[in-house]
Amino acid sequence: LKGTALPPASLHSGPPCPAGFPAPSACCGSMAAGLEAPPALALGGRHVRWSMRRSPMVMSAYLASWTPRSPPLVLLLLLVLAALPSGRAFYLPGVAPIEYQEGSKVDLKVNKLTSVKTQLPYGYYVLPYCRPPIIQDSVENLGEILVGDVIENSPYEINMLQNLTCQVLCKRELSPSDKDKFRSMVEDEYLVNWLVDNLPGATRYARLGSEQSYWYTNGFPVGVERNGHTYIHNHVKLILKYHSSHDYEGYRIVGFEIEPHSMVQALRSDPAEPSGYAGMCHEGAATPLHDIDAHPDVTFTYDVQWEESSTRWASRWDSYLKMTGGQIHWFSILNSLMIMLFLSGMVAMILLRTVYRDITKYNELATAEEAAEETGWKLVHGDVFRKPQHAKLLAVSVGSGMQVLGMSIVTLVFALLGFLSPAHRGGLLQSMMLLFTFMGVLAGYTMSRFYKLFNGDDWKTATLMLAFFYPGIMFVVFFILNLLIWGQKSSGAVPFTTMFALLVLWFGISVPLAFLGSYLGFRKEAVELPVRTNPVPRQIPAQPWFVKPAFSCMVGGVLPFGAVFTELFFIMSSLWQHQFYYLFGFLALVLCILLVTCAEISIALTYFQLTSEDYNWWWRSFFSSASSAVYVFLYSMFYFSSRLNIDKLVSTILYYGYMFLISLVFFLLTGSIGTMASFSFVRVIYGSIKID
Repeated sequence: LKGTALPPASLHSGPPCPAGFPAPSACCGSMAAGLEAPPALALGGRHVRWSMRRSPMVMSAYLASWTPRSPPLVLLLLLVLAALPSGRAFYLPGVAPIEYQEGSKVDLKVNKLTSVKTQLPYGYYVLPYCRPPIIQDSVENLGEILVGDVIENSPYEINMLQNLTCQVLCKRELSPSDKDKFRSMVEDEYLVNWLVDNLPGATRYARLGSEQSYWYTNGFPVGVERNGHTYIHNHVKLILKYHSSHDYEGYRIVGFEIEPHSMVQALRSDPAEPSGYAGMCHEGAATPLHDIDAHPDVTFTYDVQWEESSTRWASRWDSYLKMTGGQIHWFSILNSLMIMLFLSGMVAMILLRTVYRDITKYNELATAEEAAEETGWKLVHGDVFRKPQHAKLLAVSVGSGMQVLGMSIVTLVFALLGFLSPAHRGGLLQSMMLLFTFMGVLAGYTMSRFYKLFNGDDWKTATLMLAFFYPGIMFVVFFILNLLIWGQKSSGAVPFTTMFALLVLWFGISVPLAFLGSYLGFRKEAVELPVRTNPVPRQIPAQPWFVKPAFSCMVGGVLPFGAVFTELFFIMSSLWQHQFYYLFGFLALVLCILLVTCAEISIALTYFQLTSEDYNWWWRSFFSSASSAVYVFLYSMFYFSSRLNIDKLVSTILYYGYMFLISLVFFLLTGSIGTMASFSFVRVIYGSIKID
């Protein structure tokens, strides 16, 4: 199913479909139905309770839902847990789940309107919905701002365990511009996103004939369009699930479902009601739908239904992260493992047989006649470590790639430990931004070690190039895309204050750390090489077509891409179809396979190149694995045409702009791994032979 397609006729949502609509798309609207959300690895929101009576699995789920503010707290927590006697429970300040008493107020907050079709989020109150007397914005972190979240309060009044039926929120007159806004949002398949107790409101879709088979999508559609008429969802049924236990007092919210309806309500004046009206809502085939062209106003009503649930608080994200396609991930892992094993066998053959045989033969050459007849990679020992062209750019590229690698590894470690729960919106992006900034010291150190190896002496210029070249490209592209989003008046536009904060992170932290790492690297002695470089370069013999750089590099990029392309599909579905991605265990395994694959393909191609007496291996070792980024971008073009239904120019530019940035990051990551692996391989084999 395409991400923006309406549900097929074999599917239906919880609410019954009114008359005049084929089930179920008329009453359910559009959905992002590419793939279902992955299963939970770490569950829960921003609160957690630990109890030593829990099973180890439940304990790990509780631990996984905790997001500490400093990593040393992990060790402290484990020590405290170990010191507790069995059967006791405790709470950490600020991490206990919220327990509501009967009748206490439950806040419903509104978030941005999102669309898979346009990829441009908008604030909830851009549409003429009912407003509270004072609109208050929630405090947002850097990640939430970058993704365009706008979390605000709402006029909905919900109290714990108090059911409501056809509660009138407000009645609003619709001007022609208001109707145009609704019509445009419905046409672009926008979804409304609400939050209760940090849980996103979800619409449940079930398969006909199988009431037990269902999945959730985040949010509910603004309305539906049929036969040239636009119907808005002006009545919602809020299904709130709660859990209670003898371990605590009160009730915990563990589920939040929304059933949207379009209807024409009957109203009567009632001064006792906050809105001044009492409503009568009739569901069923005989109820007329609310056509905005046929009515000058709209009445918004809602039902509240509380249901007791056996789901525990730590497992309340199961419904959002549920997935039946886990076998696809295992297929991805098996596919990647097969590629890695194939390459490992090839590299093992090269190292254990060919290279060993070559080293033995070279070391047993006794006479000058035999030495004159020697062939293969030993002949280029006087040129193999010759300084490559554009050595400064190569050192900068490898340093930037190690910065990306360090960020990726640390982010995945924190994600695997559960510190980046999906309940913390923007936490993953914010962590990546901060870690990339602090990894500037690793980038500077790596760049300086390579630049000193190339006998470079202008280390300040090289460090400035490291700090500004690739980050500058990314910032310029991001700034241009942000201007396009700002021109569309979307909430996804990053404010200039946040842009200034990003510049502070860049100039105030990343650049000084890059200079620090570069200084530390240049202070150390240069890497010792096993052979000397001749003053006069050796002539390279004519090479067959299949060994030339363009062909060998493009072939080399196929295997790293093949190791990750299945997982890449799930990541892109999360990015562009607004699905939850939380299979960090799979992702960490795929990253390990990718690193091994890049190293092995680069080593293999470097060996074949040196065997043909071509010593210009530095840049080719980088591009042999970095060319996989070209396939990532080509795959994004295929994904755009086959999975997305984007037709607006700005949205298309945004998609390809961000995919270019992702491909550039992948280019640096894979290329740096290939270069470092090939350098280590060349040092080892040339250090193993006797050179006169």
